[in-house]
Amino acid sequence: MQKPVLVIKLGTAVITDGKGVIVQSIIKKVAAEVAALSGKYHIVLVSSGAVGSGRGFFQNYKGSLTERKAAAAVGNPILIRHYQKYFSAYDIPVAQALCERHHFSSRPRFLQLKDTFTEFWKNGILPIMNENDLVSNVELKFSDNDELATLTAIGFDAETLIICTSVGGFMDPDKKIIPRVDKVDSRILGYVTTDKSSLGLGGMLSKLTFTRLANSLGIKVVICGLKGEAPFADALAGMTGTSFRPQPSNLKARQKWLASGSITLGSIFVDKGAAKALTLRKSLLSVGIHKVQGKFTPGEVVQLIDEEENIIGVAKAKLGAAEVAANLNNKNVVAAHADDIVIF
Repeated sequence: MQKPVLVIKLGTAVITDGKGVIVQSIIKKVAAEVAALSGKYHIVLVSSGAVGSGRGFFQNYKGSLTERKAAAAVGNPILIRHYQKYFSAYDIPVAQALCERHHFSSRPRFLQLKDTFTEFWKNGILPIMNENDLVSNVELKFSDNDELATLTAIGFDAETLIICTSVGGFMDPDKKIIPRVDKVDSRILGYVTTDKSSLGLGGMLSKLTFTRLANSLGIKVVICGLKGEAPFADALAGMTGTSFRPQPSNLKARQKWLASGSITLGSIFVDKGAAKALTLRKSLLSVGIHKVQGKFTPGEVVQLIDEEENIIGVAKAKLGAAEVAANLNNKNVVAAHADDIVIF
């Protein structure tokens, strides 16, 4: 892929009105913006709005899981039809890519997905992603499209992830947009309220959580709105919204996939000595583990948690949960090999 990858995520509140109806002038503007950037980037558009578009077809809609699944099934073709209409003005065909968690959790499936998207780009086709809500298992759903967009950006080694919101950026306690954030730390997280739109799933805390993950793996994140003549171009230039600085990352593609796309089925709690050893690219020995949580088998991915209960990385377990728990004091048992560990 000669051009850098740009992932753009549009929230429900950005592209619909208060009743969930798609605002066509917004889709028209998005199409113009994406068309202008398509010469410089390979673009993936992650778009919410399917549930909001479909909910009006159901009597006494209450937002239960079953209703959301059904509304998404009705709303997805409506959503893609609007994108087809406005991107056709720029001779850009669109492809609907409905994904599930297993497309990211399985390395072979993910590589197939990546090959398909590369084929889209080779032929000038814009992939528009959303979760396949109708069939997604409740335990394995994406938390929201912020997560889907982030995993896509990391998996495709994107240069930048744009998260487009109705508030236009990340705000300080005085409701002023902060133009640049060098690190998502406790001070920044302390500014967050729990507000979210009535139609969407994710709030600002969700966006910051995934922003921190993307930044840690070398991806620039911009949270912006859709105001102005060229909002995406202005946001990329640092003129609007909030830019979150990426951290240097030397991880290989497989390690990035492991860090971002795998389903974690349990947690391993490590002591200070083990946490330090892991930062030095050492294998995880059972003697450095003080607690195991969840049920996982050899080869499955687990979170690594330090004594302050911070998630410090992920690992593909060499042993199952029961075997790890039975060998906590054994200095000679490897719970996870260094090559299968990614520290954030």
